[in-house]
Amino acid sequence: MTRTIFITGASSGLGRAATLLFAERGFHVFATMRRPENETELQNVPNVSVLRLDVTDPEQIESTAREALALGGVDILFNNAGYGLAGPFEGTTPAQIERQVDTNLLGPLRTTHAFLGHMRERGSGTIITTTSIAGLTAFPLQSMYNATKWALEGWSEGLAYELAAFGIRVKTVSPGGIRTDFAGRSLVETEHPAYAKLAEKVRAVFRDPKRASAYSTAEQVAEVVYEAATDGKEQLRYVAGPDAQALYAQRLQVGVEAFRKAISQSFLGN
Repeated sequence: MTRTIFITGASSGLGRAATLLFAERGFHVFATMRRPENETELQNVPNVSVLRLDVTDPEQIESTAREALALGGVDILFNNAGYGLAGPFEGTTPAQIERQVDTNLLGPLRTTHAFLGHMRERGSGTIITTTSIAGLTAFPLQSMYNATKWALEGWSEGLAYELAAFGIRVKTVSPGGIRTDFAGRSLVETEHPAYAKLAEKVRAVFRDPKRASAYSTAEQVAEVVYEAATDGKEQLRYVAGPDAQALYAQRLQVGVEAFRKAISQSFLGN
């Protein structure tokens, strides 16, 4: 029987790369996105069904989940939809805060909830959520993004305990930098004049070509998602990319406070 995977945020970046990879390897992929009418390539890929899904719309989540289940069930859920909110927290508006939480945190929670009964009743399933190295460490001017990704890590770890008895595995994939258009179409930046110099320093570090040379392609991170989906392990966290792996290893090795000092020195020069 063909295995199935339901992917959110499949229109670009990691979600698109994962869609193509899983389809190529024999999975039937439900590739979901907010505007499927704009999609031209995936509509014609064998083993791919393109469905409409906005993870901030609870009713649409329920209806799209029912549609996927009616078309053959779902073995793996890949919560991938999300975007970055960067800049000083003081410069964020209430609407920006709500949208970040609604998309990055509540979206995966709602989508997972829609499939839990199905997975529990069949006694199997895998739930994979894209977090970030920013969910295992924290960076300046990314406090809201950090908040949503840290929350997903904690939620996933707690959820893994309660679903294990039903044969359901819970996993996170924590990428570092990905060479996609994330910084363009998937990044919202806030501004505040009091933080202008600080923002300039932080942006310079993130845009440093040397730093970017360690970033992964979306296809490389998709391979890690595939590993998490198919290796049969009880492992919770998959840190993806050499930059993320190096940072997380450093944090574990030197301890939280020493690591914080290193980040402050690296980004802010103090």
